[in-house]
Amino acid sequence: MKNIISKKVEQMQPSGIRAFFDLVLGMKDVISLGVGEPDFTTPWAIREAGISSLEEGFTSYTSNKGLYKLRLSVSRYLKSRFGVEYCPDEEILITIGVSEAMDLALRTIISPNDKILIPAPCYVSYGPLTELAGGVPVYIDTQKDGFKLTVKNLERHIDKKVKGIIFNYPCNPTGVSYNRKELSEISRVLLKNNILCLSDEIYGDLTYDFQHVAFPSLPKTKESTVYFNGFSKSYAMTGWRVGYACGPKEIIAGMTKIHQYTIMCVSITSQMAACEALHSGRKSVEEMKREYARRREFVIEGLNKIGLSCHKPQGAFYAFPSIKKTGLTALDFAQRLLSQQKVAVVPGTAFGEEFKDYVRISYASSFDNLKEALGRIATFLNK
Repeated sequence: MKNIISKKVEQMQPSGIRAFFDLVLGMKDVISLGVGEPDFTTPWAIREAGISSLEEGFTSYTSNKGLYKLRLSVSRYLKSRFGVEYCPDEEILITIGVSEAMDLALRTIISPNDKILIPAPCYVSYGPLTELAGGVPVYIDTQKDGFKLTVKNLERHIDKKVKGIIFNYPCNPTGVSYNRKELSEISRVLLKNNILCLSDEIYGDLTYDFQHVAFPSLPKTKESTVYFNGFSKSYAMTGWRVGYACGPKEIIAGMTKIHQYTIMCVSITSQMAACEALHSGRKSVEEMKREYARRREFVIEGLNKIGLSCHKPQGAFYAFPSIKKTGLTALDFAQRLLSQQKVAVVPGTAFGEEFKDYVRISYASSFDNLKEALGRIATFLNK
């Protein structure tokens, strides 16, 4: 059976994060600072809601769009938090995390060879999902601007074939985020050029230095924005796999059609738990956020102290230090650090080939682990 595999799939590179962490499997005493997953357990009230839903016999399919109760809760949350109103019936879709939502959105909007702008470094799935949908990813290197997308850099990459932009803030892997003024400047350029914004704000609740601003809350942007969020990061619900997309009803309708044929609906148990998260989880989110902020201060100060220059992230739970002074590539650095000191980090090249002078460190790990890991990294550098 020759040529059975699609060329798009055949040419697609495996996830740079997962490919590296295959090396970690089976190793003892490894401190992993790589996986972007909270080290907290889902708050009890949320777990209890999931358990109770099973005990009460809620084991059926739901609407393809998701439980109406959850869509209504999402609508109320966004209105109270950001002042943005979405109709639960037509403008909200519950998905298997933001990953599925992004895939659905790209497949809905892209016609063959449409360009999608992607500020880089970026989350590993954005480019491959764009290509699978028949589009062309156009990466915008942000290194020279402190990993921030600037108006000048954005305008330089715009032409008539650009259909949309994937805009992630706070950013994975850098932790960079944007204040209202910066977002307003970017939105004006997108509106002027009729470019759709796919705004991935999964880390929005974990913004430390200023209030997070949702992109569709900016003037005139709602009708040209698909907003993505979910429960994995801020509520420590990665395994529950619940996210949502909000946007113009035509786009949400298109996404729902694909969702019907591929997923049908999100697990009802997970949706019940997500309802409880929006109802009672705010206090837990703030408690976890305070702990991440404490770890951020410790990790950034520690990295700079041992000689790995690192800007201070404004959100999420990642640091993106430069390892250029070591003379090693990111992959060499990560492999040697793992084999010699049993500390796992992600090579910067997982987020773009040009980021060979960086590694990503997740501080979603215990304070004791972070302290031990920094000591081991310092020993590695000294050797």
